[in-house]
Amino acid sequence: MARMKAIDAAVRVLEREGITTAFGVPGAAINPLYAALKARGTIRHILARHVEGASHMADGYTRAKPGNIGVCIGTSGPAGTDMITGLYTALADSVPILCITGQAPRAKLHKEDFQAVDIETISKGVTKWSVCVREPALVPMVFQQAFHVMRSGRPGPVLIDLPIDVQMAEIEFDDDTYEPLPVHKPAASRRQAEKALAMLNAAERPLIVAGGGIIGADASGLLVEFAELTGVPVIPTLMGWGSIPDDHRLMAGMVGLQTSHRYGNATFLDSDFVLGIGNRWANRHTGSVEVYTKGRKFVHVDIEPTQIGRVFGPDFGIVSDAKAALGTFIAVAREMKAAGTLRDRAEWAGACAHRKANMLRRSHFDAVPLKPQRVYEEMNQVFGRDTCYVTTIGLSQIAGAQFLRVYEPRNWINCGQAGPLGWTLPAALGVRAADPDKPIVALSGDYDFQFMIEELAVGAQHKLPYLHVVVNNSYLGLIRQAQRGFQMDFEVSLAFDNINVEPDGDAPRGYGVDHVAVAEGLGCKAIRVKSPNEFKDAFARAHALMAEHQVPVVLEFILEKVTNISMGTEVDSVNEFEEVLCLDPSLSIRKSQDMGNQDAGSGPSKVLEPAAR
Repeated sequence: MARMKAIDAAVRVLEREGITTAFGVPGAAINPLYAALKARGTIRHILARHVEGASHMADGYTRAKPGNIGVCIGTSGPAGTDMITGLYTALADSVPILCITGQAPRAKLHKEDFQAVDIETISKGVTKWSVCVREPALVPMVFQQAFHVMRSGRPGPVLIDLPIDVQMAEIEFDDDTYEPLPVHKPAASRRQAEKALAMLNAAERPLIVAGGGIIGADASGLLVEFAELTGVPVIPTLMGWGSIPDDHRLMAGMVGLQTSHRYGNATFLDSDFVLGIGNRWANRHTGSVEVYTKGRKFVHVDIEPTQIGRVFGPDFGIVSDAKAALGTFIAVAREMKAAGTLRDRAEWAGACAHRKANMLRRSHFDAVPLKPQRVYEEMNQVFGRDTCYVTTIGLSQIAGAQFLRVYEPRNWINCGQAGPLGWTLPAALGVRAADPDKPIVALSGDYDFQFMIEELAVGAQHKLPYLHVVVNNSYLGLIRQAQRGFQMDFEVSLAFDNINVEPDGDAPRGYGVDHVAVAEGLGCKAIRVKSPNEFKDAFARAHALMAEHQVPVVLEFILEKVTNISMGTEVDSVNEFEEVLCLDPSLSIRKSQDMGNQDAGSGPSKVLEPAAR
């Protein structure tokens, strides 16, 4: 046993739990922790410009690699409340992050002292566990329990609030014998696996829906092995994208109202059985339960017991970690194959692959201002298979999911349920801090980019280079499209005549914020692209600037102000506002009707012959 300050013991626990990086903003009530970090010198600290930004950096850091846990630090009062959005985002997507806040002395709690807010109560609804530590001797054990809670069962965030006098108090702590607590994860039984496989085997047109829990469990390899063994096509959810490569013969496309493929929805609607693993049946994936479930049976596997039946009651539910379940499924399937009882799915898989090759959306447009579909087409051509995309909500994300290609797990890093604007930029910095070598491309609309644009300075200061693609139409594009149902276009335009933009300059008139100037003012590099013939040179220059300066590089594409992206209210009635490709006329392609007011050039879909591709 050794005598030390409670906060010194906390830092040693962080070390023993594998923490090497933290993000945060110091302040008076958390300065003892910063003093302990400085004295030990074992944990890198990255100074954010906003505490919400620090929480999103920690989020991106966790998502980047298996086993990572991001840590964000802030002082008392507003620092904790600034973290709430980050905590909510992490909880919604089952991401473990540890938020540490300073607090007023215990004697000042509930006396309306300066920056003394009850962050423990405030954050309870957006954490797995939130605790204000009132006894110094509890500090190391609370930190130990925090890591146990974050890692066990469905992962999620924890907040620890530390009064300044608790941090400074001396305690006894045995650093030499400290060990992390064992992690609890439920596992599917043999009998459960046999029943699930029997139901799958009885189906004529089965699918596997692969959720984010597969990536979180580091089980993507097992998913591919199971799919190949059974021959069953895979539908990844948005959070599970990358669990099977996009060009794998059994990758059947994504399903949903927005971030979906035409062939994915068509294949799902033709199925009669779905095995969901590590997924939530999120509403943007399912649409109405009635349409989604009609005519098919479901088996649902999830690590969280209360997820089974939360959205709809499956025909069979299994509470299990995705990796454990897939391991047992594979063992049972191998035995079935050896016994000759596992059905051949070649015909069904071939039909799914045929839809995938033929039911496409057009992406090649030569228009100026640019159409966003062309930007994603060029990104597919320029960026390699190992590219990691980071993005949040908006038409930029929706169109990106429809047109981009992802080939590896953790190469589509997206906040799925909460979708806070501003998340992309700090999350990308967190991903870069976790992995200094991975090619990282962030994708933002102009409003998402403006929300936390100040965090670009963090990338410049700490040499965290990545490429940030900004598709700029000077609109809240997704909300503008949603307002069509109300026959309005109200308070969603970001455009104005910037008095600092020269009439004959590079920046377009009437597009408002000069993102290139702002990015360069924050210590980064930026390039603006306005026509298709500039694409190749711009991407090459961006990579060269990143290599030379080791800072974020912003690549801004000036889009036409109004482009409606394919979406709908049900999986069987997605509106295709732009032309679609009919590479096989024998396939049934819905000519969907527009909703609400029609914008110029964005009416009902048209079917093009193959030459139009």
